[in-house]
This record gives sequence, structure tokens and C-alpha cells, in this order.
Amino acid sequence: MAAMNTNNLGTSTISSLSSAFLAPTSFNSRARSVPVRVKRIGVIKCVAAPQQEQTVYQTNVSRNANMAKLQAGYLFPEIARRRAAHLQKYPNAQVISLGIGDTTEPIPEVITSAMAKRCLGLSTLEGYSGYGAEQGEKLLRAAIASTFYSNLGIEEDDIFVSDGAKCDISRLQLLFGSNVKMAVQDPSYPAYVDSSVIMGQTGQFQKDVQKYGNIEYMRCTPENGFFPDLSTVARTDIIFFCSPNNPTGAAANRDQLTQLVKFAKENGSIIVFDSAYAMYMSDDNPRTIFEIPGAKEVAIETSSFSKYAGFTGVRLGWTVVPKQLLFSDGFPVAKDFNRIVCTCFNGASNIPQAGGLACLSPEGLKAMQEVIGFYKENTKIIVDTFNSLGFKVYGGANAPYVWVHFPGRSSWDVFSEILEKTHVVTTPGSGFGPGGEGFIRVSAFGHRKNVLEACRRFKELYR
Repeated sequence: MAAMNTNNLGTSTISSLSSAFLAPTSFNSRARSVPVRVKRIGVIKCVAAPQQEQTVYQTNVSRNANMAKLQAGYLFPEIARRRAAHLQKYPNAQVISLGIGDTTEPIPEVITSAMAKRCLGLSTLEGYSGYGAEQGEKLLRAAIASTFYSNLGIEEDDIFVSDGAKCDISRLQLLFGSNVKMAVQDPSYPAYVDSSVIMGQTGQFQKDVQKYGNIEYMRCTPENGFFPDLSTVARTDIIFFCSPNNPTGAAANRDQLTQLVKFAKENGSIIVFDSAYAMYMSDDNPRTIFEIPGAKEVAIETSSFSKYAGFTGVRLGWTVVPKQLLFSDGFPVAKDFNRIVCTCFNGASNIPQAGGLACLSPEGLKAMQEVIGFYKENTKIIVDTFNSLGFKVYGGANAPYVWVHFPGRSSWDVFSEILEKTHVVTTPGSGFGPGGEGFIRVSAFGHRKNVLEACRRFKELYR
């Protein structure tokens, strides 16, 4: 800025509205001109004021150190982030998502009409209800028991209705606390491991082996039929087991689950059995762990309407905690889980519960089977596509996931290659654990036209 000569400056007039720092005067709503004497000081040079460092307020509360152990972002938000970045790069691309296992087909009308009726009823004195039982409505609990656990000794008061299996996994971790050691299939759904890390059950992440300390990873490979060699598995307190498995799509047979229950009994462990895909089973394999004799003494089961009825956004699931399941001091596990539920949860919304009851009516079960059949047809299209291209393909028969092997390649590299060259979103296998490296998971949840188009693009890329 050029220097300004002030030798001829005398009295200057400054608006009082723009000079709030002047001596206070009585309030006047109109601007006034105030004479101010300015001392003659010769030449004035403009000098930039020194930048003051911005201070950010911080509390004195320490961060939960376990959160810092978590690696990068949770798998599915990270995929969503990469998808968004891809769309920024290719704004006109027709991106097809076969990554996250989110349902795409409409909820059958027999189910939505029941929810709508319940919702409209809330606007009447007769139909209004407030807080419900934290464990779920009696009629729904009874329907779950009779539909999925008939003649297995599971009663309605063993069942806790919830807002989904994923939420119950975290509540179960809260139940177990930080002083337990867990085992998990490798690969498996990442919520088991991440919730264990947050609870403080694990050691640090070991980058050289891509594992957390203090977790027993039960390796599941094509060579062992995706069922772990239990003779090599160390004793743990909790065993997370998913069948049909996410991501591999493999389902454990009766002999294998009998081995698992026997292993848990010999070690005094508790199995958390995730049966969220049981209705997709095509083979004559157990749909529930409680088909295995003795399982009620060592197992908890969690399940969900998400993948049966398209309730991924509606949110409704359940967990079974049998009365026979006891802690080492003889205290019933169900009583503590009931306390967790009553403390941390006010019960599932009454509107989805009405939908859940409709799901289990004869008409609802038929409608769910039709939707499941549609996704299974999608699965067959995807399996046939990769088989025709010469890939080793697993899963698909008992779950809506196809597990494709890319030997010697990084899963994230394959994910990126497919996204970049076909605009199709898949899921990198390594996101499910070190045993998933070299695989990608392709979800069958998608509109038929999108599945067919994605398969056409896969053929263009890999033929």
C-alpha cells in the first residue's frame, strides 16, 4: 500500500456507527458525526498485523484407547467413500452396487399393510400404545418360537426381540465385558471383531499378520470346506459363528455343528450363532444351532428379518438366550442379558413388530420365500457368470453371496480394478479378515436388470 502523507490532516470526522470503540454516548438511533482530533505524526506505513494462532478448546476427557485400535474405517462406510470418489471422477457413470448386502426389492404388501394399520392405529385412543416390553411383544415372541424353533425346547420367554442382529451383537459384547477372549471365523462379518476391539477384549492390531492380539482367528478355507479345524483352535470364552456364512456363503452341516457344540462344552465356552441367512438354505443343513443336542447349554442365537423381508431399513431382529445357559457361577445368562436390554434399550418399535408378526403369518412366509427365491436366482446368474470365466467360485447355494477367488492378488486391488473398469461395486475379501485376502464378495441383492448388466460387464473385463 502506498505511503500516506498526513501533514495536512487536521480534524477528521468519523461515523460513530463504524467506531464502536469510541467513548460511550447516550443511545441515538441515527448516525452522528463526531469530531476527533488526530495528531500529526508524519508518514504512516501499513504493516500487516501478526497472525494470531487459532486455539481449539479441548476437554480433559481421554479418548477411549480401544477406538484408536480400530483400523481405518468400518468396511462398508469405506466402500461407500470409495464409491462416492469414483462418482466424482466419473459423474456420468452408471454405477451398480453389488457390494454392501442391502436388499433392493420392495417389502411384500401383506407385511407393509400390517405396519400401516398399526401406524394408523396409533392415532386413535383404542390403537395407541407407548412403551412396550423391552423383550418384545408377547405375540411376536411366541410366533418366532413356533416358526423357527418348533419342537426344539425354545420358548417365547427365551426370545428377545430387537432392532436387528447387528445391534444385538454389540449388546452381547456389553454383556460379556472386557475380560473375555473371543474366537471368530476367518473370514467373517467384521462387526464381531470391531465390537470386540471397542469393548477392550483385544490387543493391538498386528500389521504383519493383519490380526488383533487376543483374538483366535479360526481359518476357514476352500481346503477345509470353510469349517475350521477345531483341533488347532485354542480355548476361548466366546465363539462367534455364522452359518450360512457371510461372506463365504458356506453353510455348516449337522456333523460340523455337532463338533462345534462338543468343542464348546469341552472348553466351557459360549457360542454366539448368527443365523441371519438361514432361510436361504438350500441344503439339508441345520437352520438353527438348537437343532444340535446340547446346544441350549452352550449357545446363544441371533437372527433378523433384514434379509428375509427387506427390513434392512425397518430394523427388526431377535436373539435367543436359553434358560439352560449358565455362567461359571451358575447364574443364568438370560437374566443378565435381560438387564442389558432393559438398561440400554426400550424395545423394538411397535410398528416393525406388527410387520414381523405379519411376516410369520402363512401369507407372510410365502411372500418372504418368493423374495428370497428372487435373490437366489440373482445368485445363480452371478455364479454362472464367474464359472464361465474360469474363476473358482464358492457360496451362492445357501446364501445371497458369491465368493470369488483371485489367487495371488490383493482384494482391494481387485475391488479397485472392477470399480474402475466396470463401474460395479463389490466387496474386498480382506475386509472380512486376513483369510479373505485374494477373494471378493459379490452380493446378489440387486434389481435383476442391474445384476444382468453387471455380469455383462464382468464378461467384458475378464473374458
